[in-house]
Amino acid sequence: MSKTVLITGASRGIGEAFARVYAKKQHNLILVARNEKDLNALKEELSSLYSINIVVLAYDLTKEEAAQQIYNEIEQQNLFVDVLVNNAGYGDYGEFVSGDWPKLQGMILLNVLAVTRLCHSFLPSMIARGQGQILNVASTAAFQPGPMMAVYFATKAYVLSLSEALSAETKGTGVNVTVLCPGPTQSNFGQNANMDQIALMGDVTSDKLPSALDVAQYGCEALNKGEVVAVHGVLNKVLTFMPRLTPRGVIRQGVKQFMAPKEK
Repeated sequence: MSKTVLITGASRGIGEAFARVYAKKQHNLILVARNEKDLNALKEELSSLYSINIVVLAYDLTKEEAAQQIYNEIEQQNLFVDVLVNNAGYGDYGEFVSGDWPKLQGMILLNVLAVTRLCHSFLPSMIARGQGQILNVASTAAFQPGPMMAVYFATKAYVLSLSEALSAETKGTGVNVTVLCPGPTQSNFGQNANMDQIALMGDVTSDKLPSALDVAQYGCEALNKGEVVAVHGVLNKVLTFMPRLTPRGVIRQGVKQFMAPKEK
């Protein structure tokens, strides 16, 4: 049965990969991102390959009112969202004290407020229909504090906590909530977040990293299986388990050392 899937951050990276995965399953798409040109190009490509309906909504989710505007527009078009994929997000590398405040504020609005608002908007109708799925994209960063990317790590910890709580609240309603926690992935995220400045990071675009398509496929499978916390990759599973066994002070210092910048 065809579903309608709303994907944020759908113009590139993991979001674009989600669009490809769901289009291949013959599900209708609502694609959300800032870049309308990129969204329309993706719509044209996928429409030529699959017999599905695709709606493009160009919104900047770093704007506080954007999530509500998206919901209102979907309501006006009499569309029902069966699957919500909260994928949009960004990070930034550098010390908190010297961080650019508008960029940090935008990160909080996108990574936290937009995710929360969209969940709050679409969850009631899912519960009323007795079916629905929400996939929130967090990160392996969610499992520990992150010196040099303090706000990003904190926002992803919020997404992890929120998703687990919503999963518990919706148990038995026919709605399931999954949080996907990928590690470094072949996408534009690392470059945009200036993570190439990290001494131990290596090439943030390396083809040795998992592809965005691999991560998206894993996330869809985890969602359909009803998994609550889905960590992509065996090594990432080990790394996210370690903070449970290690003193917090040791974790903080270890992450700080790993995140240290390259010598100039």
